[in-house]
Amino acid sequence: MLDPIALQVATGALRAACEEMGAVLIRSAHSANIKERRDCSTALFDAHGEMVMQAEHIPVHLGAMPASVAAVLDRDHSGGVSWVLNDPYQGGTHLPDITAVTPVLAEGGALLGFSASRAHHADVGGRVPGSMPFDSRTLDEEGVVIAPRVLDDAAIDELSSLMRQPAERRADLRAQLAANRLGARRVRELAERLGEDGLRDAFASVLDYAERRTRACLEALEDGTRHAVDVLEGVDGDLELRVAATVKGDMLVLDFRGSAAQDPGNLNCPVAVTRSACLFAVRVLTDADIPPSAGAHRPVEVITEAGSLLDAAAPAAVAGGNVETSSRVADLVLRAFGRACGQGTMNNVTLGNDDFSYYETLGGGQGACPDADGPSAVHVAMSNTLNTPVEALELEFPLRVVEYSVRRGSGGAGTFHGGDGIVRELEALTDMSFSLITERRRHAPPGAEGGADGAVGRNLVDGVEVASKAGGTLRAGSRLRLETPGGGGHGAPS
Repeated sequence: MLDPIALQVATGALRAACEEMGAVLIRSAHSANIKERRDCSTALFDAHGEMVMQAEHIPVHLGAMPASVAAVLDRDHSGGVSWVLNDPYQGGTHLPDITAVTPVLAEGGALLGFSASRAHHADVGGRVPGSMPFDSRTLDEEGVVIAPRVLDDAAIDELSSLMRQPAERRADLRAQLAANRLGARRVRELAERLGEDGLRDAFASVLDYAERRTRACLEALEDGTRHAVDVLEGVDGDLELRVAATVKGDMLVLDFRGSAAQDPGNLNCPVAVTRSACLFAVRVLTDADIPPSAGAHRPVEVITEAGSLLDAAAPAAVAGGNVETSSRVADLVLRAFGRACGQGTMNNVTLGNDDFSYYETLGGGQGACPDADGPSAVHVAMSNTLNTPVEALELEFPLRVVEYSVRRGSGGAGTFHGGDGIVRELEALTDMSFSLITERRRHAPPGAEGGADGAVGRNLVDGVEVASKAGGTLRAGSRLRLETPGGGGHGAPS
């Protein structure tokens, strides 16, 4: 066990390595989705597959990434051999999120751990450009399914050839490998400074410290069971989700039994995504200074029903589950603990044709806190990306930004107001397909303790409102407008 000073030094070194991995990935990537929006994440794992540290990147990536490492944990590992996967039922989330895992070996060949990166690729094949169809019913419609396999030059060429814009895909996959190699180098450097046994002790100490801190925060909450119910706006009707959140001492049990059955559409979640959303909510409820590692996950038990929306089975479609259902799961847990909800959607927009693929998630209003207004026009909960800057968007894609503004007054009133959403209106400069996977268009983000609900969002094509899940063709000159939801207020308005 490390002394407190050595523990903080080790924690800082691991955190810095993860952040440096992210910087390498972002600066090496070619697609706007990674280099501009930073829709990617990096993390380090010990030899047992436990996540020792992560960068503060995308919550829905990071909480689910341990499943990716677990999927290759028992393979034969040798120096210079990395692995790749995106299969949601073998360690992935949804198909555009491709994970690269690189084993870290000592000079003598002993396995020290793993470095891993996950990035949302702007296209991975499938029925529509951008690989995010609003109406998919099976996994194969959504793109290339990559079971865990070795990631080398031949694999990069083969996989990229099955996707649109293959040169961009090759560059982004190589950027992930570069990030992983940097992470592996930093771990080996720590092993040289601390010794192999010292490194393992440092890993274990960080995990145990995060666990102790999380248990202390949970123990400070009042014991008992809290309930919450909410719905998703499925293509075929509303889908109910429910949770019973039980605090008992220093443990938290999140029981989702009774939630909707597996969806014929694409709002299904692999259980790793459901767990990821729960862990994000727990991080919100505990101390933000706790090292973001698997140790913080140990006091949390997540219960689901196999074959349900939150524990789907292959070959169910999952394009929307990773982005929208995960957002609702986080909402549900926070709502059970009396928090006002934020926009509860990533407002997924996918545009493209044979020449380009553009994907973006849009920010909105965050729910008010018990002691502060919710921030406006930010990415909420499971998304932590940036926007695509107007200059970069118009330079790289046949699109013109007509309006990009704060949607004033969309946050719910209260003692503390919910944050406002945004307005993003794009004009197509050539013919292209569009696909929208959004939420909170029929059901408003709820306030708390008497606070008013936030405004529902709106999707419009040439001034005509379309559903929360919609797609079709934009002709040159057509305009697509999204008005994103506001957050709920907290406390009765004065």
